[in-house]
Amino acid sequence: MSPRTDLVTALLGIWFGVGLMIDAWAHSNLTELETFFTPWHAAFYSGFAAVSGWIIWQVWRNVRTGRQGLAAVPTGYLAGLVAVPAFAAFGVADMMWHTFLGIETTIDILFSPSHLGLIVTMMLIITTPLRSAWNAPDVGPRPSLGRLLPALVGLAFATTLVSLFLSYGDAMQYGSTHIVEAYSSIDSPGGPSPDRLATAMVVTNVVLLAPVLLLARRWRLPFGAVTVMYAVAVLMPGAQTAFRNVPILLTFVAAGLVSDLLIRWLRPSAARRGAYWAFAGLSAFATWSLYIGVASATGGGLPDVPELWTGAPIIAGLIGLALGALFLPNAVGADEA
Repeated sequence: MSPRTDLVTALLGIWFGVGLMIDAWAHSNLTELETFFTPWHAAFYSGFAAVSGWIIWQVWRNVRTGRQGLAAVPTGYLAGLVAVPAFAAFGVADMMWHTFLGIETTIDILFSPSHLGLIVTMMLIITTPLRSAWNAPDVGPRPSLGRLLPALVGLAFATTLVSLFLSYGDAMQYGSTHIVEAYSSIDSPGGPSPDRLATAMVVTNVVLLAPVLLLARRWRLPFGAVTVMYAVAVLMPGAQTAFRNVPILLTFVAAGLVSDLLIRWLRPSAARRGAYWAFAGLSAFATWSLYIGVASATGGGLPDVPELWTGAPIIAGLIGLALGALFLPNAVGADEA
C-alpha cells in the first residue's frame, strides 16, 4: 500500500482507539451506566465502522482490477480484514452480555470474555499499518519519522489496549502523592501499597518498552519515534483517571524524548547487540528515575524509604536489559534481520 493509504488507515485507527478511550473513561468514572446504547459506545463502534470500511474498500479496489482471492488483499492487511467480522461478532456478544448481565464498572470489565475478544481483534485491526510497513520496499532500514508514523501510531494504540486490560497493574494511573506515600512506608496500612506500586512499575515497564524494542530490532528508529509512542501511550491511563495525574503522564512523554536521545547516541540495531542491550537497560532506568523524580518534586518530597525509591529504577533497568537480551540474544546481519 502507498504511505498515504496507510496514513488514512492509521488516522481511522485513531478514531477507533480514541472511541475506546472515551468508553473506558465512562466505565471508570460514571457509575450510572445501565445500557449498551450509550454515546460512548457510539464513538467506539463508529470508529470500528470507519476503519473497517476503509480496509474492506482497499480489498474491493483490488478485486475490481482483476485480482482474486488473497492476491486482492494488500500486504499487511489480511489479519485486519479477518478481524473485522470477528470484532463485529464479539460486539454482538458484548451487547447481549450487557443486556442480560449488566454493565461492568470495576475490575470485572477487564475479564469479560466479550471484551477480551473485542480487544484482541481490535489490536489486529489498528496494527495494520505496522504490518504494512514491516516489509514495504520504500521504508528501508532507516525510515524517516513521517514514513514510519502510521506504523508508530498503530503500535502505540495497541500498547494502550494492553495497558487498559492490565490497568490493575498500571503505574501510569498513580498520582504523585500516592507514589510518594506508597514508597514512604513498608507496611502502609490504609494507604497506597508499596508492593502494588512496585508490581505496577514492573508491568508498565514491560508494556511500554517491549514495543519500542520490537521496532528498534527492525529499523534504526528516527528521532521522535519513542516520544510519539509514549505520548499516545499515556492517553488511555489519562482517560481512565480523567487526567488527574498530568505531571506523571507528562513524565512518560519526557522519558520518550530521553529514549530518542539514547537511540541517537547509541544507535541500537539488530547488528549492534551491545548497543541494543545498553539502550534497553538505560531507557528503562531513565524512564523510572524520571517517574520517581517528578513524583517527588510534585508530591511533597522524596519518599521516606530510600531503598524503595533508589532501587525501583535499578530494577526497571535490569528488567529492560533482560528484555533486550530476550529480543536480541544474538547480533544478526541485515539480511537475516
